[in-house]
Amino acid sequence: MRRTRILTAVLALAAGLLSGAPTALAAGPAAPGLAADTYTWKNARIDGGGFVPGIVFNRSEKNLAYARTDIGGAYRWQESSKTWTPLLDSVGWDDWGHTGVVSIATDSVDPNRVYAAVGTYTNSWDPKNGAVLRSSDRGASWRKTNLPFKLGGNMPGRGMGERLAIDPNRNSVLYLGAPSGKGLWRSTDSGVTWSQVANFPNVGNYAQDPSDTSGYASDNQGIVWVTFDESTGTAGNATKTLYVGVADKDNAVYRSTDAGATWQRLAGQPTGHLAHKGVLDAKNGHLYLAYSDKGGPYDGGKGQVWRYATGSGAWTNISPVAEADTFYGFSGLTVDRQKPGTVMATAYSAWWPDTQIFRSTDSGATWTKAWDHTSYPNRENRYTMDVSSSPWLTWGANPQPPEQTPKLGWMTESLEIDPFDSNRMMYGTGATIYGTENLGNWDGGGKFTVKPMVQGLEETAVNDLASPPSGAPLLSALGDIGGFRHTDLTKVPSMMFTQPNFTTTTSLDFAESKPDTVVRVGNLDSGPHIAFSTDNGANWFAGTDPSGVSGGGTVASAADGSRFVWSPEGAGVHHTTGFGTSWQASGGIPAGAIVEADRVDPKTFYGFKSGKFYVSTDGGATFKASPATGLPSGDSVRFKALPGGKGDVWLAGGATDGAYGLWHSTDGGATFTKLPNVEQADTVGFGKAAPGASYQTLYTSAKIGGVRGIFRSTDRGASWTRINDDAHQWGWTGAAITGDPRVYGRVYVSTNGRGVLYGDTSGGGTTDPAPTGTCKVTYKVTSQWSGGFQADVQLANTGTSPWNGWSLNWSFPDSQKLTQTWNAEATQSGSTVTARNVGWNANVAAGSSVGFGFTANWSGANTGPAAFRLGDQNCTVT
Repeated sequence: MRRTRILTAVLALAAGLLSGAPTALAAGPAAPGLAADTYTWKNARIDGGGFVPGIVFNRSEKNLAYARTDIGGAYRWQESSKTWTPLLDSVGWDDWGHTGVVSIATDSVDPNRVYAAVGTYTNSWDPKNGAVLRSSDRGASWRKTNLPFKLGGNMPGRGMGERLAIDPNRNSVLYLGAPSGKGLWRSTDSGVTWSQVANFPNVGNYAQDPSDTSGYASDNQGIVWVTFDESTGTAGNATKTLYVGVADKDNAVYRSTDAGATWQRLAGQPTGHLAHKGVLDAKNGHLYLAYSDKGGPYDGGKGQVWRYATGSGAWTNISPVAEADTFYGFSGLTVDRQKPGTVMATAYSAWWPDTQIFRSTDSGATWTKAWDHTSYPNRENRYTMDVSSSPWLTWGANPQPPEQTPKLGWMTESLEIDPFDSNRMMYGTGATIYGTENLGNWDGGGKFTVKPMVQGLEETAVNDLASPPSGAPLLSALGDIGGFRHTDLTKVPSMMFTQPNFTTTTSLDFAESKPDTVVRVGNLDSGPHIAFSTDNGANWFAGTDPSGVSGGGTVASAADGSRFVWSPEGAGVHHTTGFGTSWQASGGIPAGAIVEADRVDPKTFYGFKSGKFYVSTDGGATFKASPATGLPSGDSVRFKALPGGKGDVWLAGGATDGAYGLWHSTDGGATFTKLPNVEQADTVGFGKAAPGASYQTLYTSAKIGGVRGIFRSTDRGASWTRINDDAHQWGWTGAAITGDPRVYGRVYVSTNGRGVLYGDTSGGGTTDPAPTGTCKVTYKVTSQWSGGFQADVQLANTGTSPWNGWSLNWSFPDSQKLTQTWNAEATQSGSTVTARNVGWNANVAAGSSVGFGFTANWSGANTGPAAFRLGDQNCTVT
């Protein structure tokens, strides 16, 4: 199944998109008169959900690895917890495109250094140029150099690479391959400044579809990878020989033997294909190349694998299968650094019946496959799959052989063997990261186990959110994987919405007074575009489409679930009683209008299109245009009716070149009043009222007091509190927001690639009981560098009763300052630090322990804490 990933923010660029800041723990300074609150932020766990085109291991430090996603930022692997830590949550609204990561590079000379080349689109969809981010603390904080061209983390060809590379001998030298005919670029000062390599002879010429007028598929994919031959340099001196891959089927590989002073097309190379990867085994003097006739990651019909002898210049076709027998291109190329001569590759574009993984232990002379046909259509696998940690990866499917579920994957452009552990391999797919820790079983005739290795990496684009007053606390509408019903925010749901499985859910709603009634609409290549549930989204049945429907659009449920109004793509607004077996066209409202329901009156529905607000009082049969004026003229608008308040409507949206902000109506949309204290707003939602308040809490993604952020109001918008901070911005958050009607202060925030975030205020929401009994803490500095360090903390329950939530306090003696934590939520006030559990590690049985880690800054001295306190208990320190 094809999983396209086109940035949902593109649909709302007119909304006017503040710049990101280095990762920090505390909120940035609020504008005068603007309050701020301390929130803890977590993901509603899905684990994965999107394409991971790159995984990069550090070559000199064990267990240090990074992953890049096409729209959801970059992540660092945490070996102690087998989880991923997000590194680009500080990217702000104006720089939303910098959540697309086209390449990542980790420094083998100084493992604390990591670089990311960021930018999502090279065409007009992303108004800003790309950038190179550089970090000296493993991604805990970043500095940025803007580039004079765009980068395409979500463009065709994004699985090729890596485009960004560090000289393994002189690590101040970096190269970056650019798209769009911008050539090869070099930095000689550790990524601070960049200049084009003027004498590089080829900027590339391949585009997926030169006729595409949007510029998406017609862009020249450019320079696609850079590989150094570390054996041709010495420490501190620039590596002499490096290879560069170019998106040119006739001239795909170039080499320099004088540290980039001159370049030559590599003689004798194969033609007719693009080299997706170029991986060097310096020990054996072999450059391996994986070729495809297309740029990927979706397309590719023919492929080859070649080996180039760097000493003799001999080329050898080592393709695992004859090109005539391929229906896919090759990528996912890797070598085993512990066992030179072991090489692996993937059939990245083998959509059906499954991807294929190939392995050779003799430098490509012979190959074995991850699976083979026995007697067609039956097949035998060299592996077993265990997706119990992410059970939705089966898609709820029951395919016929030779197709299986779960699949090994699709779009498998990244596959890496751990350079320190021949048994560990990870590879990215269009939906997750899979991996194994017993890869050696492949060669011994046994079976290796494939499992998701993706916890902490959340990459979904969120289109809509709902939090009913009863039943599941969260329902989500997602791109690519449809959406989920979360009964526990800390656990991965067993399955996405099925029957039908929308590739993308565009809108959902529930009946306010009967929340077991839920409706969702979405996109599907063939089949209905609407589905209903009568058990709060646990189970679904398909409705019937009106004639002409081509996409989901927006949908609204009557307050009592008796009727529905639907504004699908390809057809005008329609209404129905019951569950959509017979639809009638609605009058008086234009096609493409956004529709919502009054949360009290079951016959009242609302719509908005091109600056006009529409109202129906007859169940959606007819609408009338409201006389209200001054509303945004465009369609980048989202509005909602207040639960429990008939005719109480809030509307957010607009554009920087016109009306933009937040409006309120108390008369069913007949008139609207613009809030003077909100400069821009893109979403609005409601949650449980604050203690002592009678009106529900408002939430919005907005610009207030000159600051872009997530805001809360407990007094109908008279005053606002910023509840996120500069470390938690997540790029574009303009699709949806909702509070929780059952928990004051809790808010669910949509992102465009970082999944569903939910926040709880430190002044409210749920609290865990204080642990009782004795405790022991082991504090260990695992890495230290000039001005910074990394530490692990192990907290053991040495008592006799289990803990259901924990909070550990300590003071730094030398004014150390936290910069980032993982596997715990931490705040710091002065020298005092408080670290609290995250959802999944709250429960600690007697005799068990829990671990978390952090990075921090230091100067002068770095003395460890002398005491740790758990609730009212002093812990033993070792």
